[in-house]
Amino acid sequence: MSNSSQPTFQFPTAAIEVERAVAELRYGRPVLLAEGSRKLAVVALDCVAPSLYDQFAAVTEDRHSLLLTAPRAARLGIAADSDVITPLAGLAFDDASRLAYALGAEKPAIWQPADDLAIQSTELARLALLLPAMVLADVTEIADRFAGCCEIAASRLKGADVARQRFEKVVRTRVPLKDLGDADFVVFRGGLAQKDQVAIVVGKPDMSKTVPIRIHSSCITGDLCGSLKCDCGDQLRNGLALLKQAGGGVLLYLDQEGRGTGIGAKMRAYGYQHLGLDTIDADAELGLAEEHRRYEAAVAMLRQLGISKVAVYTNNPTKIAGLELGGIEVEARSPVTGRVTAENQNYLRTKTLRAGHMLDLETLVAAE
Repeated sequence: MSNSSQPTFQFPTAAIEVERAVAELRYGRPVLLAEGSRKLAVVALDCVAPSLYDQFAAVTEDRHSLLLTAPRAARLGIAADSDVITPLAGLAFDDASRLAYALGAEKPAIWQPADDLAIQSTELARLALLLPAMVLADVTEIADRFAGCCEIAASRLKGADVARQRFEKVVRTRVPLKDLGDADFVVFRGGLAQKDQVAIVVGKPDMSKTVPIRIHSSCITGDLCGSLKCDCGDQLRNGLALLKQAGGGVLLYLDQEGRGTGIGAKMRAYGYQHLGLDTIDADAELGLAEEHRRYEAAVAMLRQLGISKVAVYTNNPTKIAGLELGGIEVEARSPVTGRVTAENQNYLRTKTLRAGHMLDLETLVAAE
């Protein structure tokens, strides 16, 4: 006989629902997105198997549609202010994928503005680091056909990654660095999927005063492999050197590959860049906005370190805005530059002219 007075495990329900839905989507399985009595079944073209796509079409009796985000719709020549949906009846998996993110795809003959619930499916894709090419169908009347699928209320997704930015320090260990001397690597665990994020403390900064910092998003190609297509590797190493020159500071190394879109989307975009598109237009072909990074994790890590005032090494105004939104006082900004090469010149121009980064264009012109 069970004793009802015994304690039981209590978990934060919203967080569990979001993480389960994200995992199911990445596995290529349908997720039910609910709002009131309405239910929308969604799968992501980015990872669903063709056979499951066909099964989804059959179960929904060919009443499934494809969501095209506003950036993708614009690349297809659709004049819309927001995301749109287009019917997929009769379209095979390859045809749907071509319409969702291939170059040179034809504009669909039929489309309509997406409603709020359909648009919320792209937030689920963003949290899952998948392309926002969502196949969806209203299954309110046939929800029993999806009884075994994960279900989540759309309201759970709003601010999901913000609400989960509670971090705990895992370990702090000294690491000797080339040309920098000893640094402390502080590992924090938290956020969606309990990812590990790293703060690199250079020197012995006084955390009670204004602390020099840099926020650096991971770039496997640039940081690790020395890619010439970007200046990320140079910015990482130069940023650490600047912190040392300043007498000490903190570099926050965030797991935000591809401006927050993930390594898969980044490599797809690279392929389009090889064909002549700039980084923003390449992302738009994939349905992505120009910036998907978030900085709540950076704010949480700074607070855990006891830092409330910073001097930031950055060229990106959105990083400053993200810190200030989180209550961190930004007292100064200094640029971080890298080597200008023939391979990254257009990338740097695009960041300056289209993404608002604070770079000196005259320097770029002189480097030609």
